[in-house]
Amino acid sequence: AGAAWPDLVGDCEGILRAALAAVPPALSGGALRWRGGAADPAAPFERISVAEAFARHAGIDLHATAPDPLRPDVAALAAAARRIGIATQPHDTWEDVFFKIFLDRVEPKLGFGRPAILHGYPASMAALARIDSADPRVAERCELFVAGLELANGFGELTDPAEQRRRFEADMAKKQALYGERFPIDEDFLAAVGAMPAAAGMALGFDRLVMCATGAERIEDVLWAPVAE
Repeated sequence: AGAAWPDLVGDCEGILRAALAAVPPALSGGALRWRGGAADPAAPFERISVAEAFARHAGIDLHATAPDPLRPDVAALAAAARRIGIATQPHDTWEDVFFKIFLDRVEPKLGFGRPAILHGYPASMAALARIDSADPRVAERCELFVAGLELANGFGELTDPAEQRRRFEADMAKKQALYGERFPIDEDFLAAVGAMPAAAGMALGFDRLVMCATGAERIEDVLWAPVAE
């Protein structure tokens, strides 16, 4: 409570550094590693916005495809995707195309040499996050990457029940259109949202962190209760 997502990024920096320090260098190789890539958590973490990452790694002006941040133009983003060789389908939503580009061109380039904080997700993908008061085109969402692997996901919590209701209703309208069904709005959750103080949250994948710190090839190698194949 009372924290913003940048505060939690600072916590993650400390956790990553402590995790690597707890592993013998002969095992860790002195860095967090995944699939041949490496990142040094002792180095200053890179902070890059989603729009900057799309421009750098995919050559796409993401904001230009969303003149209305809450109603982005799927045709514009699909055309940009096809120009760089990424196939789209007529039924794709803007978010579908976003992730096709992200998974193919952007995510594999994040967090090499040093961990990367990806922040400023499009407002239309805010989910449970606040819209950024300094830039209404984006939400207060962030993710932490090491060598192309997502380690953490966080956001500034939306505490406006009316706005959260609007988002839930929009989600249910999409579900009705796609699948012919919808679920009732969770009124208890909305009441709890309205009672919350300003807050932020971050979920960090501990098993993924252990895998990267120890140089394990598979996450199954570090699970406390591994499942036999």
